Amino acid sequence: MTTIAETLAAARERLVDSPSAAADAEILLAHVLGRERTWLRAWPERAIDAGRGARFDELIARRAGGEPVAYLVGHRAFHDIDVMVTPAVLIPRPETELLVETALGALRGRDPETRVLDLGTGSGCVALAIARACPDARVSAIERSPEALAIARANAERLGLERVEIISGDWLQGLGGRHFDIIVANPPYVAAHDPHLQRGDLRFEPRAALVGGGDGLDALREIATGVLPHLAPEGVVAVEHGHDQGARVRELFTTEGLADVETLTDFAGHPRVTRGRAPAQRPAGWPGSGARAWR
Repeated sequence: MTTIAETLAAARERLVDSPSAAADAEILLAHVLGRERTWLRAWPERAIDAGRGARFDELIARRAGGEPVAYLVGHRAFHDIDVMVTPAVLIPRPETELLVETALGALRGRDPETRVLDLGTGSGCVALAIARACPDARVSAIERSPEALAIARANAERLGLERVEIISGDWLQGLGGRHFDIIVANPPYVAAHDPHLQRGDLRFEPRAALVGGGDGLDALREIATGVLPHLAPEGVVAVEHGHDQGARVRELFTTEGLADVETLTDFAGHPRVTRGRAPAQRPAGWPGSGARAWR
């Protein structure tokens, strides 16, 4: 048997190509031992039995082959929740927390039962983080992938957030005449031939959740052109996008009649989320502009 310190040192050498080798090794060993990373640091001299050592070796070999740590341990922390993830869904990333914060900012001062919709929810991380932060909000989430839907529903259950409505559907299709006060989305926005798709974790994530057509804007166009009929008066829409797509998304939003359009930067200073507001009144004949539409 080897000690924790020896096991981690050997793992770091095997993960030499990973920029986060030390963290990767600690996360995987903590997972195998059912402990926190701080426990590993407090007890470096503890011995690891052969069975757990073999399981750890297997995970290190898979990580050395490029598999994402989140898929290997089966979950990822996001905002103030922890969600289950599998290769059927994107791995939640810190920059997407800006989308949650944008929605929470839009919720302030509104009716407690504000209607929120998360488009293409994947693991459900955005919708569930909003629901956790705002228990009175009426949160819905829509997703077209059956596998991702199952993950989102499982996450809602394990977090005690079954009140979140999880819908099978393709973006805004299938919503009928429903309207929401806030609509958010982290759609696929990577261009089809972007070389980053062949690097790092992206190699293992679902391509349909990453690639937004030739220029990466297909899903963003669909959302921009279809969202206004589903927004209540002065409702807010916010979408995540690539760091170089802010100007294009602002143009799409403005062309479709959204007001107060602006792009927000993430924690790294990159343009990441663009939001816009529906007008208080619609021109006659605008889709969904009738008085009954808002009931």
